[in-house]
Amino acid sequence: MAGLAPMLATPGPMPTGPGWGFEFKWDGVRAIVEVDRGSLRILSRNNRDVTASYPELCSLTGALRAARLVLDGEIVALTASGVPSFSRLQQRIHQRSPSPALRAAVPVRLYAFDLLAEDGRLLVGRPYTQRRTRLEALDLPEPVPPWWQGNGADVMAAAVELGLEGVVAKRLTSPYEPGRRSPSWVKTPLNRTVEVAVGGWKPGSGGRAGQVGSLLLGLPDAQGCLRYVGHVGTGFTRAMLRDLGQRLGRLARLTPALEGVPREHARTAHWVEPSLVGEVMFRTWTPDGRLRHPAWRGLRPDRSIDELVRLDGGSTPA
Repeated sequence: MAGLAPMLATPGPMPTGPGWGFEFKWDGVRAIVEVDRGSLRILSRNNRDVTASYPELCSLTGALRAARLVLDGEIVALTASGVPSFSRLQQRIHQRSPSPALRAAVPVRLYAFDLLAEDGRLLVGRPYTQRRTRLEALDLPEPVPPWWQGNGADVMAAAVELGLEGVVAKRLTSPYEPGRRSPSWVKTPLNRTVEVAVGGWKPGSGGRAGQVGSLLLGLPDAQGCLRYVGHVGTGFTRAMLRDLGQRLGRLARLTPALEGVPREHARTAHWVEPSLVGEVMFRTWTPDGRLRHPAWRGLRPDRSIDELVRLDGGSTPA
């Protein structure tokens, strides 16, 4: 039961017709939370123990002192208007032991949306509706996020109005498939985002002199080579730039790991080992396979290079 990998959703248009439930897509980081009679363990999507990073979530053990549970959910940080913000959460993601001041400035919450085990019994083979019913019966400190049956377009309209990230559709009869990207879950985001490898950086100028000016990005192609897909120089906060400068300095290499970098970018580039995964928001793909108008959203320490989507539309081997 310990160490269950999260079930993943397939990107696509929102399903229509009967047999689907709809949830909001939350702008945070995925977490598997194990509660065992007063003890708590939080695992990231790539099975890293991140319990110490989110001490606020220990309130689960007080509310569920006698329980043995495995929950699936999203760790979020809310804006002043109550909307989850991945950019705001970036201040917490890399902190292994956040200070009381940081925890007060950027508190986090767990939005639990699935129950994988209860009292030592696995529930992954039960239908989605049964797991949700049992989840909602628990006395969790945070309310369980809502879900709806019926017209998914109405749920998407509500997501637009509330400023949320999108909608996830889940087949009502579907079991929980640990570690699998399943067509039984379909995610439809409002904004186009993609996870990319950082293969290099260019120095900034003006107000960014001595700092990172832009990042050179790549995705694996059908042969597994990391191919240049564009550069991003917007969307960074000062804290992000400081953190990136430190991380990239430790990953320096002499030769590029990216193929196809245009000469005007390669001439001043600093190359790095492509071990960092980041997320960018963009408008569309250009005909030559580049990101049009990308904006940086942040690093994804819960992702690995092996999980990146290939340029031919598939997924790299996990």
